[in-house]
Amino acid sequence: MAKKQFKSESKRLLDLMINSIYTHKEIFLRELISNASDAIDKLCFIALTDDKLGMTRSDFRIDLRADKDARTLTISDNGIGMDKDDLENNLGTIASSGSYKFKQELEGKADDIDIIGQFGVGFYSAFMVAKKITVITKKYGSETAYEWQSSGADGYTIKECDRDTLGTTIILEIKDNTDDESYDEFLEQYKLQSLVKKYSDYIRYPIIMEMKKSRVKEETKDSDSPEYEDYFEEETLNSMIPIWQRAKKDVTQEEYDKFYQEKFFAMEKPLKTIVTSVEGVVTYKALLFIPSSTPYDYYTKDYKKGLQLYSSGVLITDCCEELVPEHFRFVKGIVDTADLSLNISREMLQHDRHLLTIAQNLEKKIKNELTSMLKSKREDYEKFFAAFGRQLKYGVVADYGMHKDELQDLLLFYSSTEKKPVTLAEYVDRMKEEQKMIYFAVGDNAAAIDALPQTELLRSKGYEILYCTQDVDEFTLQTLMTYKEKRFCSVLNDDLGIEEDEKKEDEKDSSALLTFVKETLGDRVAEVTASKKLVSHPVCLTAKGGISFEMEKYFNSIQPDSGMKAQRVLELNLGHEAVKTMESLIQTDIDRARKYAEVLYCQALLIAGLPLENPSEYTDLVCSLI
Repeated sequence: MAKKQFKSESKRLLDLMINSIYTHKEIFLRELISNASDAIDKLCFIALTDDKLGMTRSDFRIDLRADKDARTLTISDNGIGMDKDDLENNLGTIASSGSYKFKQELEGKADDIDIIGQFGVGFYSAFMVAKKITVITKKYGSETAYEWQSSGADGYTIKECDRDTLGTTIILEIKDNTDDESYDEFLEQYKLQSLVKKYSDYIRYPIIMEMKKSRVKEETKDSDSPEYEDYFEEETLNSMIPIWQRAKKDVTQEEYDKFYQEKFFAMEKPLKTIVTSVEGVVTYKALLFIPSSTPYDYYTKDYKKGLQLYSSGVLITDCCEELVPEHFRFVKGIVDTADLSLNISREMLQHDRHLLTIAQNLEKKIKNELTSMLKSKREDYEKFFAAFGRQLKYGVVADYGMHKDELQDLLLFYSSTEKKPVTLAEYVDRMKEEQKMIYFAVGDNAAAIDALPQTELLRSKGYEILYCTQDVDEFTLQTLMTYKEKRFCSVLNDDLGIEEDEKKEDEKDSSALLTFVKETLGDRVAEVTASKKLVSHPVCLTAKGGISFEMEKYFNSIQPDSGMKAQRVLELNLGHEAVKTMESLIQTDIDRARKYAEVLYCQALLIAGLPLENPSEYTDLVCSLI
């Protein structure tokens, strides 16, 4: 029998199909099962109008069979089959798709037929694992069966053969192992089972394989030493109907929880389940989950954001990053749609408006669900925010604040007056009539912020303060700048927007004292001022310019050689006894007065959480004054 050459520049093109288009060899099984599903879909459509066929949807199936001794893997279907012309056109011409032509013919006639293969190259992926492929097929309406056979780019043969039933059987002669590759795994039943679950679990027809199992021999069942025997049993490997395709009213929360835990290897139930189905310009179904806690690798480079993307029940990618924005990267779930422009290997997506539309819709849906949880299930939302609130704050800061308007109402900060997390809206609603700004304080924890001298004046006036205890908090509020036309103001700012009280009678001109302290400290401080905010404490530091102390600490922690330093302003409480003593010593013991200035500056550094330049020198200085 004369061997025919593939049409097109096939030797080069087929080599491309086998070695370049697909990145994982295991993809071949997905492609062949998808082709089998398409073939069944075509015959299933015909069965709707042809009573003579005598088949219903429940009669269709796809069979897998592995033979380790013969090193063959067989994929069979009872679909529409192929005749000689189909073999020539579809298997003899690379990149010619019979499924795509069939889909075009059905346009507008049958919405229930969901054709998967459209490029005509998936079949050739089998050559990644097979040294020889044999196709035995008989088409609906034909009396003759045909055998197509090829060992790759050297061509193919077609001849008549015997086959009683409609459909197609593909026999792969699996390659021998090499030093670099082991092909034995594609003959192992559990490997095949796992590949079906991974890629083809939601093919709508049963994928059946005869599985080798073990059982106790009947005659030894009651024995102290039972003997076992192997037996074979057909098993359906795929689920067929995905949980997200079922009506929401027909699925219990327990079923959603179990699916989430099994699918995403989670120990806990999800905090929130989001089910959505959209029809219109783009049609898709999505099943999303908000985890109950932060995954162990969430803030590492190993964590991958993204949703699983299916097209007509076939897994396209396990992690489609484009479907969720960075600030919602914690969301897990699945999107299933047929409205995608897939590239030739179905492993990556071309950028198209459908994918963008789905992503935008999902972002709105997630935000709405979080907003609803915040309003109606506050305890659940606070649990969510404890786990992922930092991510929302990063989202505010990212992309130069592009997403701040969408995220600002989802933020929570601990309140000095409420002693619990509050929203910005709740803070503004409680603001006193004369209050001009939203005040915040930065520190390692609530106890440390409570002790800040800079908060005394605000507390005395009954003003609420937001506590910022995470490294991203200050950046978040600076990015927001305002909320409902109220400006954010750090308690460390020199201007708190509070009208000054009338000058106390016992206060006199302090310029000489301030000049003395500035000359003593030199370049270590940018300025020394009389404080307007201190009540009981003698001294504090505030930052001047655009860099705060928290920014200084943050940037120096990630890049110690950065040299980042905030301009320090030393504020003195002129009414405090320590400051009065220092002032009097200027006239009687100037050296001792300089020591007071040094000690007060070091104390201000400690209160601000900044390192002392020489701790040993500071302790010696304190001891000299005792």
